[in-house]
Amino acid sequence: MSGPRPDESPAPEGPQAPELLSRTALAVFRLNGQFLSVADGLARPAGLTAAWWQVLGAVLPEPLSVAGIARVMGITRQSVQRIADLLVARGLAAYRPNPAHRRAKLLTPTEEGRAAVARITPGHGEFAARLDEQLGGADGFRRVTAALEELSAALDALSGSPQSPPDAGA
Repeated sequence: MSGPRPDESPAPEGPQAPELLSRTALAVFRLNGQFLSVADGLARPAGLTAAWWQVLGAVLPEPLSVAGIARVMGITRQSVQRIADLLVARGLAAYRPNPAHRRAKLLTPTEEGRAAVARITPGHGEFAARLDEQLGGADGFRRVTAALEELSAALDALSGSPQSPPDAGA
């Protein structure tokens, strides 16, 4: 007799979920490294690093606390604190009083910090156009972006709260 018995599911074809998770994680880790490399290259002429640009970019629209920046960026508060202190020491950002929380000051870019980010804009736009072309135009770029956003939302849903990974003992 060939084929599965009626009480058995047919064997799935192709990669299994654990293999897909591993492949996805490795692709995202590689992608993160690639983006950091590109961001460092774009930020360097403006006197910034990718990490400094990331933190300054988070507070361009409005001042945020270090914890708020960490939540938005999905990284640790301690990492943001270290970068925020460096930005303040270099005159690229400043701490301001937080009316909602006396001890958690708000980080805001200085004019010098805004100018540094503005110097990145031409290279950022040029690289975005090249990537858009590589991805087959705006529709391809949108599909990639939507897939990454869907993956991020799924991970948020599985973790129980946005930007908090499940306890994996690591």
